[in-house]
Amino acid sequence: MSWRPGASLHALAERARMLQRIRAFFMARGVLEVETPLLSRAGNTDPSIVSLEVCDGGWLHTSPEFPMKRLLAAGSGDIYQICKVLRGGESGRFHNPEFTLLEWYRLGFDDRRLADEVVALIGEVAARRLEVVSVSYRSLFLDALGIDPLRAGVDELQALARSRGIAPDGDMPRDDWLDLLLSHIVTPSFPADRLTVVTDYPASQAALARLNADGETAARFEIYWGAAELANGYFELTDPVEQRRRVAAEQSARRQRDLPPIRADERFLQAIDHGLPDCAGVALGLDRLLMKVVGAEHIGEVIAFDAGRA
Repeated sequence: MSWRPGASLHALAERARMLQRIRAFFMARGVLEVETPLLSRAGNTDPSIVSLEVCDGGWLHTSPEFPMKRLLAAGSGDIYQICKVLRGGESGRFHNPEFTLLEWYRLGFDDRRLADEVVALIGEVAARRLEVVSVSYRSLFLDALGIDPLRAGVDELQALARSRGIAPDGDMPRDDWLDLLLSHIVTPSFPADRLTVVTDYPASQAALARLNADGETAARFEIYWGAAELANGYFELTDPVEQRRRVAAEQSARRQRDLPPIRADERFLQAIDHGLPDCAGVALGLDRLLMKVVGAEHIGEVIAFDAGRA
């Protein structure tokens, strides 16, 4: 066990420059920097994310999304935030339980316009021009695997995964098989120095994005630099009835997977009831972005102290 930091002085200096460039980027666009609490009386009901509970029934936030949307509903206008977030079960080359997130919301933007702004921000931080390719989720699977992710059943997805040597234990929901194929086969083939914008995720993976007119896909995008996922964005859902239905569906999924119950954020839901303006929002992992900028292979190389050194 070493007392020394994992990040080099060069990486620490590059982090400082990255934060300066980000703030200058948003200042030039008139986007307000905000700060919201780390601790909440409610957790994240998404069954794929592990919220960390602390004393007296409080939860450490997994993203600042819910309080930032409360600010939007109160009339804040365009806002951004740079903050630490915490998630359980996060450990690996690109994962640490505590990491730095940049999240922002733009009124009057849809998912495509916001994706363009994310690409522009990455270019500013990297201080170089990168090749950018945009492709729909469906086209990505058809081209890379010859399978339609909107039509294929669990058996077909499972057979394809196992034919490629991917055989996890136990049963998994359909979307988990899609995620497995995406992360283990599709994204590793992305060129190392290219930004890939993946658009129009299946409606079943809409999360907090509104659905597209086709009803089969969601106005959601993700951006990869090489195989590293950097950003996840939505043309935000503003329908309060649908928002509550999705939270209830997540609670039901948690029960089906024998996951501990988590109190939904009623103040966030009340803010959506009040009225969220038309906007698009995105979360971007700054530690991963810094990894790409400095050429690091592991997240521990760009953070002062990872979970093993804190």
